Amino acid sequence: MITHKNISVFFIFLLLLLLLLNLYTAIHFGWFVLILLIWLGINAFGSARISSNYHVKAFCHNPLETEKKIALTFDDGPSEFTLEVLEVLKKYNAKATFFCIGKNIEKHPEILEKVIAEGHLVGNHSYSHATFFDLYHEDKITDELRKTDKLLEKYTSKKINFFRPPYGVTTPSIRRALKITKHKVIGWNIRSLDGGTKNQQLILNRIKKRISPGGIVLLHDTGKHSVLVLEQFLQFLQQNNYEVVSVEELLNLKAYAD
Repeated sequence: MITHKNISVFFIFLLLLLLLLNLYTAIHFGWFVLILLIWLGINAFGSARISSNYHVKAFCHNPLETEKKIALTFDDGPSEFTLEVLEVLKKYNAKATFFCIGKNIEKHPEILEKVIAEGHLVGNHSYSHATFFDLYHEDKITDELRKTDKLLEKYTSKKINFFRPPYGVTTPSIRRALKITKHKVIGWNIRSLDGGTKNQQLILNRIKKRISPGGIVLLHDTGKHSVLVLEQFLQFLQQNNYEVVSVEELLNLKAYAD
């Protein structure tokens, strides 16, 4: 398996080998630069792609699922649009998992309470969702996760097990923080990109093309366009005999611990 540790060991060995060879024959400086650039490129790709498991193990889908079952997840709430999402989900009798930002929980505690009361799962999506969250020191990341857990646990009365890193980016600092907090990382394999575009047809076509048994869909409960796409997508799932199940059921993992 290609992991940060394995890649680092390999490239350090490669650089040491070049240095040793350089004692006997001149090695052009460009080779050192090239190796460093390749190393940095692999690190950047592995960090940005949550399904790579480069830094941490992430559960992004269930490859063993053969029945037409998928899970819906929503990031960045709660917000006023979460209420509209809840209405659509209720209309189609579908359950979802909401990865919540701590500062938004503080703004809309009553919406979070409604999410849980209606039988949906919640997970940790950091407190700040800062642009450079992945560059924080492990202590700051740990503090953010614990602070958000505390806000969520007021309503779940159980320990939060699920965490989704902001932007799906992972780093050694996040890995070290998770060793302390013991969260399980939940990713996705069907990204709607509704956080970057409001073109409903583009978003809908993207997720429809990628739907398959065992998939986890990433949407956001922070915009009207996402609510409209959600209804169309649920209609599509019904027409194609897909069942929306919880992340717990799809992955056989527990969202909460006693």
